[in-house]
Amino acid sequence: MFVPLHDNTPLQVIRFQFVTLSIIIGNVLIFLTTGAFQPEAQMASVASSFGVVPADLTHLTQNIPNSPIPEPLTFITYMFVHAGWMHLISNMLFLWVFADNVEDAFGYFAFALFYLLCGIAGALAHVAMAPDSSAPLIGASGAVSGVIGAYVLLYPRARIWILLFFRIPLRISAIWVLGGWFLLQLFSIYTADKNGDQEIAFWTHIGGFIAGLLITLLLRSRLLIRKA
Repeated sequence: MFVPLHDNTPLQVIRFQFVTLSIIIGNVLIFLTTGAFQPEAQMASVASSFGVVPADLTHLTQNIPNSPIPEPLTFITYMFVHAGWMHLISNMLFLWVFADNVEDAFGYFAFALFYLLCGIAGALAHVAMAPDSSAPLIGASGAVSGVIGAYVLLYPRARIWILLFFRIPLRISAIWVLGGWFLLQLFSIYTADKNGDQEIAFWTHIGGFIAGLLITLLLRSRLLIRKA
């Protein structure tokens, strides 16, 4: 529905968003080596191997190929595998626009840990809501949703340039942009269930967003002191 372009929130503590940039570069490099120039069957194999497959974790279905890595480890690896260019670009664009300020608030190491925890929370939400699914969950959207949750709590009045409907430039407050994004995820769950369309794992977005909100809320006083 919209594309984030830029915000007006300067960095206050760190000099540059090194962790954010490292995550983006890592995602791009992994995509280039696993999916960008590979046949669709190869990409499907990578997704099954390194994505979160709920049925593998809950053992509710049988005859699913074993992963080359321990199943719990896929809660980390799934965040760095993407299904296509648009999947990758959309996640990385949201990350680039919003993660720098969250990294600024948390600090380098704490932000890296925060990012992974939100991604894990998003995957857990997906597994809880679709425990018998044999479709692999891949993508950074759970972790990115956690970043969005933190941003909206820390910088609700930040002004953000977006392209509404991918063509109308607007500059509005973060609380409206990102709050609207979250409401859209809730609405999409209803429509996806009604239409039987589960291609996008909206519960992953919601789980990551709520985790980001809760972690930031618990640490908010320390984060505000750090930025002061």
